[in-house]
Amino acid sequence: MELFVRSKTVEALDIVALELASVSGEPLPPFTAGAHIDLVLGNGLIRSYSLANDPAETDRYVVAVHRDPASRGGSAYVHDVVAVGDRIEVHGPRNNFELVENAPTVVLIAGGIGITPLWSMIQRLESLGRSWKLFYAVRSRSRCAYEKAIAALEASSPGRVHFHFNDEQGGALIDLPAILAALASDAHVYCCGPNPMLEAFEQATAGRNPCTVHLEWFRGHTPAATEGGYSVVLSRSGRTFRIPAGKSVLDVLIEAGLDIAYSCREGVCGACQTNVLEGEPDHRDSYLTPHEKRSGKTMLICCSGATGDRLVLDM
Repeated sequence: MELFVRSKTVEALDIVALELASVSGEPLPPFTAGAHIDLVLGNGLIRSYSLANDPAETDRYVVAVHRDPASRGGSAYVHDVVAVGDRIEVHGPRNNFELVENAPTVVLIAGGIGITPLWSMIQRLESLGRSWKLFYAVRSRSRCAYEKAIAALEASSPGRVHFHFNDEQGGALIDLPAILAALASDAHVYCCGPNPMLEAFEQATAGRNPCTVHLEWFRGHTPAATEGGYSVVLSRSGRTFRIPAGKSVLDVLIEAGLDIAYSCREGVCGACQTNVLEGEPDHRDSYLTPHEKRSGKTMLICCSGATGDRLVLDM
């Protein structure tokens, strides 16, 4: 769909929020807390951003974008080029980070811009009258998005929000093991932030029931399978493609002119997930669950390859 930028505001240092609305004024497709949308930017890039607003709102989508010092073009374009009134092609919304709304307790752990999907979850939980706690780690107060709104909720019912500003703690990072060790075993825990935080979160939650542990990666943390040397057969058309070294399955299919759904190209968004009919995938994504990977029945073709010499895909 094509949406227009209704507003662009500064949320914190190096963070801008875009409010996107329908050109015709019609209600937008509904979304659930934790969902994201894909923006097709004018520089040819497609980037996924979590929705930060209340899922009850039907007139707008709100995304907050951090200017990444190592930007590959996406965040820099949003900050420097996108303006109020611009029209942007938007795909979605999709949700790979679903909120379990009937959990007895929800604990949210955010690192930096990782607050965006968790802020949407908080608004949903508030509307449901459910119990929640937030641990929000940021390098400094100046970089803390949604601080005033979150602080207002804390003031209305103290004890739910715990800010951690690294520069006010002598540079010390938030103590994830201590936080998690103090939680009830049936608490559902969500984490979104930079990769080092997510890696620490995975280690600290290794002993918890996996059904209660939820995380969303910004970027892939495993090198893509680009060794090549195998063939991919598309079962529906019977076409066969040889995957050379340096290319992913997605690269080869796009170059062949196929219309393939994709977004991040890093194995974090799930847009290119494809069913596997034969062969064993070499999984390199951060999206599929361990069970899904062990099953060998699905893969993300943007970053995963084959352990053998042939894959048959349901395409």
